[in-house]
Amino acid sequence: MLLTTKGRYAVTAMLDIVMYGNTSPVRLCDISSRQQIDLGYLEQIFVKLKKGGLVVSIKGPGGGYMLNKPSTLICLEEIVEAVGESVKMTKCDGSGACRSDGMRCASHNLWVAFEKNIRTYLRSITLADACSGVAL
Repeated sequence: MLLTTKGRYAVTAMLDIVMYGNTSPVRLCDISSRQQIDLGYLEQIFVKLKKGGLVVSIKGPGGGYMLNKPSTLICLEEIVEAVGESVKMTKCDGSGACRSDGMRCASHNLWVAFEKNIRTYLRSITLADACSGVAL
């Protein structure tokens, strides 16, 4: 699976905003400290989350990041996609071929179905669900 720490950290940071940012913006340095994620790495992630429309930045004293829409309307799949992550399970090219001879491998359909189930699962869980433990 090609989901890396970037996707996991993006979800973790967004959950931190839900937990600590109900009334005011959350600073990246606070997320970094609470979640033990490198601040520079968080800055890179939040550029993508902001570009993806999931967060807004508030400038000035007391500034930081807030969700751009309610946590009930942001699913985990959106977060993973916003940071450019993939849950792709096969090495297929655009034509659907896995092997160097242009054919599909014997386990192709298994991995495609697995990928679909992962996407469905990530799509079914909102940040609110994850914070409340509903998704667990």
